[in-house]
Amino acid sequence: MKKIMPLSQGLRGSIEVPGDKSISHRAVMLSSLGDSTVEIKNFLRGADCLSTIGCMRSMGVDVVDEGDRLLIKGRGLDGLTEPNNILDAGNSGTTLRLLLGLLSGQKFLTTFTGDESLRRRPMGRVIAPLSMMGARIVGRNGNKNLPITILPSEKKLRGIEYEMPVASAQVKSAILLAGLRAESPTTVIEPHPSRDHTEKMLSAFGAHIEKSGRAITLKPIEKLIAPSSIEVPGDISSAAYWIVLASIVDGSDVVIKNVGVNETRTGIIDVMRSMGATLELLNERSSGGESIADIRVMSSKLHGIKFGGDMIPRLIDEIPIVAVAAAFAEGDTIIEDAGELRVKESDRLAAIVEEFNRLAPSAFEADGDTLIIHGRKNFRAERCQTRDDHRMAMSLSIFGAAASGVELDNPNCVDISYPMFYQTLERGRI
Repeated sequence: MKKIMPLSQGLRGSIEVPGDKSISHRAVMLSSLGDSTVEIKNFLRGADCLSTIGCMRSMGVDVVDEGDRLLIKGRGLDGLTEPNNILDAGNSGTTLRLLLGLLSGQKFLTTFTGDESLRRRPMGRVIAPLSMMGARIVGRNGNKNLPITILPSEKKLRGIEYEMPVASAQVKSAILLAGLRAESPTTVIEPHPSRDHTEKMLSAFGAHIEKSGRAITLKPIEKLIAPSSIEVPGDISSAAYWIVLASIVDGSDVVIKNVGVNETRTGIIDVMRSMGATLELLNERSSGGESIADIRVMSSKLHGIKFGGDMIPRLIDEIPIVAVAAAFAEGDTIIEDAGELRVKESDRLAAIVEEFNRLAPSAFEADGDTLIIHGRKNFRAERCQTRDDHRMAMSLSIFGAAASGVELDNPNCVDISYPMFYQTLERGRI
């Protein structure tokens, strides 16, 4: 159990957030397939990204961790070796889904498992398009759940044109990674733009990517030409907690430094500005094709808004913390098209309603895939369940710190993405 006490005053000064989780995963995977040694700086040493390292090491990749950087010795597109044991993706859906694509078409057998949460999460929407490409993948419950085995490929994968029913960066990435070794181009058509870190990094490794409207096309390649160094920007999903806390706690004026502000990920900035947040980007720059900035946030009077549709893929991981901001806003906030929350580390839609209502009674309700938050000020301190979900744990912590406090079961699930989260929160407790 962990008790979070209310802040005595606003956040001041500056905050550094961990490296971007999405980019950290992809940097390790693509560096492993490159033609040389790659230095990765500001790698996120959270449990999810460490699961990716563990899987790549099991397939023969030499990963040297020097503390302030990783050195990945690439083995080439066809240089991975069959693992001696089952690969454990832990709690990481990104590790599992991207590796399903990356290993489709390989000449060896691979079996995956994961923790209890990951074993419940649906993988059928990744396996279906990969099977269309010719991958031979077998899983439990009709190829939907772990454990999942990729059988050795008997021939090259087929390039396909796949229209995605739901925008998902993980599904898109799995298909594109499989397409690296296909016999013809692969095209993914998205209903709405999702985060594009895979496309940017593939381009940095010399892959040929074309975008036309909602379609992304990858041409097969003989080898990936790795950059000598990749610097991972700070994770905007981690910055989101401090953006919201500074916005809703009086007297706050904080700068969150070196944050990735890729336009496919900045829904949190756009939504908070629409709610009335005082927020500005400073020192804007670019590194490795990714936009970076410092984010200054000051306390503000927020108001409720309505959003959904193409905004959702741009802040799907930040919806729990946006819901916290909405509880402190004037009026109602309506978040439509939030069904994707049901297939995260927990059913986040249900978790938000059940757990957040303990701290703000009757403020949260779900109607199908729509989340409705009634802004109010009658908060109370209660014991809440994190559901072993790192984003729920951090959102509940911010809620308690800004309101009347909260007590959490299993607080250590934050190690998935932000191992130093509680220490950073404590530094703001002046």
